[in-house]
Amino acid sequence: MSPQPSSSLVELSHLCFGYGDRLILDDVSLTIPRGKVTALMGASGGGKTTILRLIGGQNRAQSGQMLFDGQDVTPMNQTQIYAARRRMGMLFQFGALFADLSVFENVAFPLREHTDLSEALIRDIVLMKLNAVGLRGARDLMPSDLSGGMARRIALARAIALDPELVMYDEPFSGLDPISLAIAARLIRALNDSMGLTSLFVSHELEQTFAISDHVIILANGKIAAQGTPEEVRRSTDPLVYQYVNALSDGPVRFHYPGPGIAEDFGAEVAA
Repeated sequence: MSPQPSSSLVELSHLCFGYGDRLILDDVSLTIPRGKVTALMGASGGGKTTILRLIGGQNRAQSGQMLFDGQDVTPMNQTQIYAARRRMGMLFQFGALFADLSVFENVAFPLREHTDLSEALIRDIVLMKLNAVGLRGARDLMPSDLSGGMARRIALARAIALDPELVMYDEPFSGLDPISLAIAARLIRALNDSMGLTSLFVSHELEQTFAISDHVIILANGKIAAQGTPEEVRRSTDPLVYQYVNALSDGPVRFHYPGPGIAEDFGAEVAA
């Protein structure tokens, strides 16, 4: 009998990574459950997008392991990395569509780049993916003709064009109006379930993120501050997590940037 696949599609084990002298991820261990929707949250600069880059092999761990389906990405050569990426889809922040290609050609691009499918089959796949995001009728438009929400949905159709096992989203809700945001959230959940995907997305939007996620991970100060179901994270007694999920302006993350005392800057009379 062949071995059963692990319950985790992605696993970070005691991983460290930084830029120069700045350590971004410090001995981080986490798992991304297979077939589930997982949200990466936390204050800006906490390493969320860095984790997406480590999974895709754009960045390499400085120590520890970055496992994708049981294989360590860090020592992979270019051929191995490309093979792993073939099993991943990526929705970049703000979509990152090719400005000089039509909607149809944007979605067809990964199919032409990575497969030898006939043009007839590519056409059918592109139209099916566009239909899945509700934009089959927009096939002939150019990116400049699209609203921000439409562009994000076209980018999602492109991300799922190759039927990946893992789809990563870098802030898919950023800059969207409430209607477009709700549509994007519903699509992440619906496509994950209907296509049997594993979804990992970076988000700062609390309400929709908690509504569609099975698993939430909050990063802070290079560590895991909390992880679990949305309800478990909401009940966390960690002061930083409490401040984050309740959107409080002051707490462990201070409102005032560290600096000289009031008396030093304005005199003892003002401080009194």
